[in-house]
Amino acid sequence: MILGLSSPLSHNNADEWGQKHAELGCKALVFPLNCNNSDEEIDAYVKAAKSNNLTIAEVGVWKNVLAADEKERQEAVNYSIGQLKLADKINAKCCVNIVGTPYGPRWDGGYAGNLTEEAWKMAVDSIQYIIDEAKPVNTKFTIETMPWMIPSSPDEYLRLIEEVNRPEFGVHLDIVNMINCPERYFFNEKFMEDTFDKLGDKILSCHIKDVNLLEGYTFQLKESACGDGHLSLEKYAELANRYNPEMPMIIEHLNTDEEYLASLSYVKDRLKEYLR
Repeated sequence: MILGLSSPLSHNNADEWGQKHAELGCKALVFPLNCNNSDEEIDAYVKAAKSNNLTIAEVGVWKNVLAADEKERQEAVNYSIGQLKLADKINAKCCVNIVGTPYGPRWDGGYAGNLTEEAWKMAVDSIQYIIDEAKPVNTKFTIETMPWMIPSSPDEYLRLIEEVNRPEFGVHLDIVNMINCPERYFFNEKFMEDTFDKLGDKILSCHIKDVNLLEGYTFQLKESACGDGHLSLEKYAELANRYNPEMPMIIEHLNTDEEYLASLSYVKDRLKEYLR
């Protein structure tokens, strides 16, 4: 596995960005620009990544391509196509989004409609359209696993792959996002084994973080920094390496550069035997 950060960290230019990540021991990262940036800017960051032997693991979308508002939805779809084209141009491992939802005010929120057959059809149609319009050849489009949205389990991801039926569609794994019940929380090693058994050879990039059971009723889980929860990070790393010794593992959802640097140091020390 190779470590990276979802944060670009504070930097003044592309060269500083690449050098800073390399000096920290990162070997993967998330591309910090988007399809609206100039070719000159994009080329500078790609060059900085290459010169520092950094793998561009992900180009993010993070827009609601299923938004109920037609204007918002179309803008999100167009941006997704642009981001997938960008990922293809720069040879990123994947372009990633979540499915999205038309069923409530939060674009990533949990709603009953998210798990209906209507949602399945909309998700499949949307993914197919984005891939067919972008026509990637060097990368794949992926959907991040989620707790209350397609796909929330490895079996749902397999169904999504089958129904999308495009070779340009792959897997983005956030194992913590699928830990949404007591069984998966308490027996997370078993759940990870099952997930990698089913999806391991299709996974292009992973997020690495932790999850913690809160006291008090009812069942409440909280995402946390690596080491502050119950997840078997060693099992996660072992399984990632089993399927791809160069698997990008991206630390995310921290608030400051200092928090990212502390988490990176912790993960590097704890999982040093698994790192490339």
